[in-house]
Amino acid sequence: MKAIQVGLMGIGTVGSGVYNVLRRNQQEIMGRAGRGIDITMVADLDAARAQAVVGSNAKVVSDAREIIANPDIDIVVELIGGYGIARQLVMEAIEAGKHVVTANKALLAVHGTEIFAAAHRRGVMVAFEAAVAGGIPIIKALREGLTANSIEWIAGIINGTTNFILSEMRDKGIDFDVALKDAQRLGYAEADPTFDIEGVDAAHKATIMSAIAFGIPVQFDKAYVEGITRLGAQDIRYAEQLGYRIKLLGITKRTAKGIELRVHPSLVPTKRLIANVEGAMNAVLVQADAVGTTLYYGKGAGSEPTASAVIADLVDITRLHTADAAHRVPHLAFQPDSMSDATVLPMSEIVTSYYLRLQVADQAGVLAKVTGLLAAANISIDAMLQRPAGVGQTTEASQGVAQTDLIILTHSVREGTMNDVLAQMQALPTVLAPIIRIRKEDLA
Repeated sequence: MKAIQVGLMGIGTVGSGVYNVLRRNQQEIMGRAGRGIDITMVADLDAARAQAVVGSNAKVVSDAREIIANPDIDIVVELIGGYGIARQLVMEAIEAGKHVVTANKALLAVHGTEIFAAAHRRGVMVAFEAAVAGGIPIIKALREGLTANSIEWIAGIINGTTNFILSEMRDKGIDFDVALKDAQRLGYAEADPTFDIEGVDAAHKATIMSAIAFGIPVQFDKAYVEGITRLGAQDIRYAEQLGYRIKLLGITKRTAKGIELRVHPSLVPTKRLIANVEGAMNAVLVQADAVGTTLYYGKGAGSEPTASAVIADLVDITRLHTADAAHRVPHLAFQPDSMSDATVLPMSEIVTSYYLRLQVADQAGVLAKVTGLLAAANISIDAMLQRPAGVGQTTEASQGVAQTDLIILTHSVREGTMNDVLAQMQALPTVLAPIIRIRKEDLA
């Protein structure tokens, strides 16, 4: 049987990994797919670099539209990234009747609804296993492996850069800024790490998983996104003393009121497996009604781990290339006419519990005022610590004032209620610095 012909757009870190793994494991992949899979065209602005990777085995062009215009190309692999030209090329490839494989989580989180609708209309597939958690097959697990289940919630460490930084802060007792510089020096963080450290990358991935889990459109604009830049070494230390570790989690959950979709630092009990995921590794925890709790762990980035996911998509499309479009697995697990219109809840309506760190004047009556505000809002306290304020925490308001760190864990409360109470606490003259609030997730 004639081999499937693939056009590769972008042959950087991931693209070269795809090319090399596909050639190295060619016989095994052919045995699984039922026919050969050949990259016969490569488009890259750096044509000389691309030619050095593929040699004489594929035609190299600088204009990606030459791949789309080639009638012999069956599948287009988009590894350019971003929202701009990548979106145009993907839409043009779909309109040309090409199947598409992409690792572009940002593109799908923002424009996925438009892209999947166009693909459905043209009867082609858009595959994106590599867009979430690198080499971990979480998309296939959600879309196919757990298809018998009603998924209740997903919580994932889905950004390796932030997990590496948090692990360094914990292991070495260093602050965020120092850990970030270490991550950049070691190649775990980009020169501009904003998308990672501010939670945007994780939110893109959480948006895609939420759509598959609950059959809703991709709605990145409704996700709550908070990064790790305000965390201090003392927060990591206090969390440990209370029996927790701090992780940046992407969370999506089905509730009676609607769907939660949020990314933020979270206290996780140390006894949970996911709390012990360290370094740049990723892990996704899924709770479903029939199977219970499942955990997916592995490398979330890198040339060959991501290439593994891209090639898995190529094999899937190759197997289904001649199948009736109506019998293929839907892009977001649910048939297009069965998609849900469930509301994505605003963050103010989320109910969770909290870690609060207040730098306060070490005076009589301060604790009573703080706990009184919590009691007036019917917020109960789960645990409390009082520790000497850390070195280097002096603020203008605290000059010459004896101070202490007051750490409070609360029971569950609506976020909007907690926001009101935090505003009242912050206004107290004995609260000497901005209050640090971290949500707590038991993941039971």
